[in-house]
Amino acid sequence: MKRLGMITGLQPDKVETYRQLHEAVWPEILEMLTACGIRNYSIYHQEMADGRHLLFSYFEYAGQDFDADMARMAADPKTQEWWALTAPCQQPVAEAELGGAWVTMSEWFHLD
Repeated sequence: MKRLGMITGLQPDKVETYRQLHEAVWPEILEMLTACGIRNYSIYHQEMADGRHLLFSYFEYAGQDFDADMARMAADPKTQEWWALTAPCQQPVAEAELGGAWVTMSEWFHLD
C-alpha cells in the first residue's frame, strides 16, 4: 500500500464551484479511481489567514504499477472532461512542477 498526501491552491472565486463538484463526483470518475487502485481518498480545504485557499488530498494506492495506472486515468476521456472542470479551480503552489497543480508531500509519520 502506497500512501500519498498532496497540496495545491484553490482560486478564491472558485471555492464554491470546486466544493459543489466534489459533493457530486460523477460515477465514472469514482469507478476510474477504483479501477486504478485508488482507495481511501479524501480532499480537505483550508482558508488561510492571508486569504489563500489550500487543498490537501490523501489517498492510498493499492495497485501494482502506479505510473501505468495514473497514465490510464489520464487517458480516460471522462476523466479528462472532469479535469477540464476542476483544473481551472486550482491555483498551483509555487513548488508545483511546470504544468502540474498538485505537489506530493513527504510522509514523516504513520500509525495504523
